[in-house]
Amino acid sequence: MIKKYFSILIALAFFSTSIFAQAGYNIEVELANYDQEKLMLGYHYGDKQYIKDSVRINGEGKFVFSGEEDLEAGIYLMVMPPDNQYFQILINKGEQRFSVSTDAKAPNQYMKITGSPDNKLFYDFMTFLGDQRPKAEAIKKDMEAANPADKPKFQAKLEQINKDVDTYRSNLFADNPNSLTTALVKSGVEPQVPTFEGPEKEVQLKRYQYYKKHYFDNINLADERLVRSPVLFPKIDYYVNKLTVQSPDSISKSLDYILEKVKPAEDTYKYYLVHFLNTYAASKIVGMDGVYVHLAENYYGKGLAPWTEEEQLKKITDNAKSLKPILIGKTAPDIKMYEIDIEGTIAAENDEDEYKRWRAKRELTLHGVDAPYTVLFVWDPDCGHCKKSMPKMLEFYENFKNKGVEVFAVCTKTYDEMPACAKTMKEKGMVNWINAIDPFIKSKYKMLYDIKSTPQIFILDENKEIISKKIGAEQLSDVMTRILEMKANKGEKVGNSK
Repeated sequence: MIKKYFSILIALAFFSTSIFAQAGYNIEVELANYDQEKLMLGYHYGDKQYIKDSVRINGEGKFVFSGEEDLEAGIYLMVMPPDNQYFQILINKGEQRFSVSTDAKAPNQYMKITGSPDNKLFYDFMTFLGDQRPKAEAIKKDMEAANPADKPKFQAKLEQINKDVDTYRSNLFADNPNSLTTALVKSGVEPQVPTFEGPEKEVQLKRYQYYKKHYFDNINLADERLVRSPVLFPKIDYYVNKLTVQSPDSISKSLDYILEKVKPAEDTYKYYLVHFLNTYAASKIVGMDGVYVHLAENYYGKGLAPWTEEEQLKKITDNAKSLKPILIGKTAPDIKMYEIDIEGTIAAENDEDEYKRWRAKRELTLHGVDAPYTVLFVWDPDCGHCKKSMPKMLEFYENFKNKGVEVFAVCTKTYDEMPACAKTMKEKGMVNWINAIDPFIKSKYKMLYDIKSTPQIFILDENKEIISKKIGAEQLSDVMTRILEMKANKGEKVGNSK
């Protein structure tokens, strides 16, 4: 009994060793008409490509890529220096030990892969498509030169080619449902939009709604292999930027939908959450910081980005907290300041008591400005961009001051440097709008309005809600014109309420 038990252990140990010996990858590549000594293994990741490994040709004339751990599944690239032309191979679970033989001048045409059924499926399909394409082009050429009466005959031939492709594709899907080839090919199949009846605008809306709803029907967003392929990123990017209304709320809903779909694939989920956060953090489009705040609050702030280091997590969530009060549609934080006495402050420039180097006409608040529209303009006399912006700001004010627009200009200098503000105001002719200062930074306006650089511009409506922000002085007139036009189109009175 003891001997039998011992022999079973020996057998199990041998069996386990055989299994683990197959872990990792080993890809042998033979390239005809290739005179370089090095070949690189790259891979797709999101919208970019990266190099995984590089090897030199061995004594048998082969390039051998190997490693003890499995490669992540996806589409990989055999990159050929010096011009970095490449051909693609599929890496799938359980198929990471195979050989590739082809011609460097026409790799797809002469591709031979041994030991990887998925790669054979992929290249058989590519070959089939390649054979159909010249047939279709020849038929189209003949159809253009044919008599109108003969064109239906050529059209029928084209339709037959399409049917042959559909049949091949359907058989591929049915016979190989779990292959990477099927996932890749299926992702390119567009949803078939049914015919709708009714007025043209209603039909277009129904077609759009159906297409958007079924856009991802043929792609599994939770397939972890697809983040390392060229098919997933453009698919998602099109959904977000073309099929989604470009407003912060609509985009946030689309991102929630996508992130929920990709969540089972941890690597894909991480990639897209980081990608979307960075995209909307860097966006120059007015209002898109609302998407950043949404992601920061609902994902990073709720522990759904566990890979983020504590210090970085705090920066993201703190930044979102700073931005949230000044998002488009929010009531602008009120700030209490002083209206500067320009001449009095210039006269006080040499006062020995630095606390007295400024003079004020009155106390005022941003919310106290009585105008249908208020432009908050934060500037600094030492700022080069502010100096370039000033002529445009003054031109804007002259054109819009009688259309219900007031400018609340805040100079960023404190009590001891206020004469610099006053001098600039006088020299540049900044004397007709409201010139405000906060000499002792009691209002904390820089923190409230996330002022990290100057100039900064916010447009507020009569209720002091933020309707535009973070725009340049050169854009201000166009933006304000559109705002007034929209208001006029709604039948509201436009003009100065004073």
